[in-house]
Amino acid sequence: MNMIRLGAVTKREVQRFLRIPVQTMISPWISATLYILVFGVIIGERIDFLESIDYIDFVFPGILMMQLIFGAYGQSAFSLFFHRWTKTITEMLASPLSYTEIVLGYIIGATTRAIVVSAGVYAIAVLFTDATFANVPLFFFYILVVAILFALIGLLIGLWAEKMEQLNMLQTFIITPLIYVGGVFNSIDMLPEKIHWLVKLNPIFYMVDGIRYSMIGYSESNLLYGAIGLGAACLILFVIVIHLFKIGWKLRS
Repeated sequence: MNMIRLGAVTKREVQRFLRIPVQTMISPWISATLYILVFGVIIGERIDFLESIDYIDFVFPGILMMQLIFGAYGQSAFSLFFHRWTKTITEMLASPLSYTEIVLGYIIGATTRAIVVSAGVYAIAVLFTDATFANVPLFFFYILVVAILFALIGLLIGLWAEKMEQLNMLQTFIITPLIYVGGVFNSIDMLPEKIHWLVKLNPIFYMVDGIRYSMIGYSESNLLYGAIGLGAACLILFVIVIHLFKIGWKLRS
């Protein structure tokens, strides 16, 4: 591991999303503002929710997590696909960069974008809610682990995709539906008891629930199982991505 080489890859990835701020930062901030206004303020005032928790405080962690996921996934998936499409990835593979340095550079760049987007969403939320923290270390744990996880998923899709449209398939048909049924806008107790087990099979439910607990101290799942599962998923996906880079899957064509 050479920190100078890793820094060069990371710097390129960070500069990539900073060059198009409207698409990578301003657009998610506007989207989050609309979610907060519509679901948190307008609809939330008409919902008799938990006795000690305002509805806007309940939904905000999920909105924050949603933008975090989209930011990390979009950065790594589109960046790697673009480098494959323009053949610049072959220059990276022929350079002294190790596979670990390349993958970590993509991950750090995607994580940085996700954190910048999340910081902006949090700043916006302060205008409408307290946006408090019940457990700061746990909050940053979920922010980092989820960003890394979806950066790795983005790299897998960036390797697999043959067309630009395919990059949006996972986000449109899998990630977004899982987010909407993952407890972002509703408590699991609002759902029929017969389908509680189905919600608990949704991995995003544990991400949203974990960051919600870190902010307002309210949880509906086993946080330890969720944290262990997220950590294990990151490790497994990292090993898989490194292996795919080593064998040159869809990289040396």
